[in-house]
Formats: sequence, C-alpha cells, structure tokens
Amino acid sequence: MARRERRYPSDTSDEQWALIEPLLPEAGSGGRPEKHPRRDMVDAILHVVRAGCAWRALPADFPPWQPGRR
Repeated sequence: MARRERRYPSDTSDEQWALIEPLLPEAGSGGRPEKHPRRDMVDAILHVVRAGCAWRALPADFPPWQPGRR
C-alpha cells in the first residue's frame, strides 16, 4: 500500500502516529483485508473533523468515500 504525501495541517506527525498506531486493533483481526493504509484513514477522519467538511468533500489524495473505489 502506497502512502500519500503529508500535506494538510490535520495530518498526523510521525510522533503522533507513534502514539496512535498501537491503540488500533491488529490488521487481519477480522473483516475484509485493508485496502488503504491506516494512517491515511486516520488522517482523513482528522481532516473531516478539523475542516468540518463532508466525507465526500475530501481532497482526492485521501482514500475514496465510495465503497469499492480505487
């Protein structure tokens, strides 16, 4: 999985990600295989919260809002 370039104020820093990552359940602990990097998903959620935008209004370099796309 390719990571996107960090370019928004809401993106996690390496130090923040080091604190967040261990709190997430391990990959493969049930459900579908991951399609997008976890950090990108967390950054997308933080962008929605900070910008107050809809998931559909995320910039194109974030994971897609439609299931099954990209």
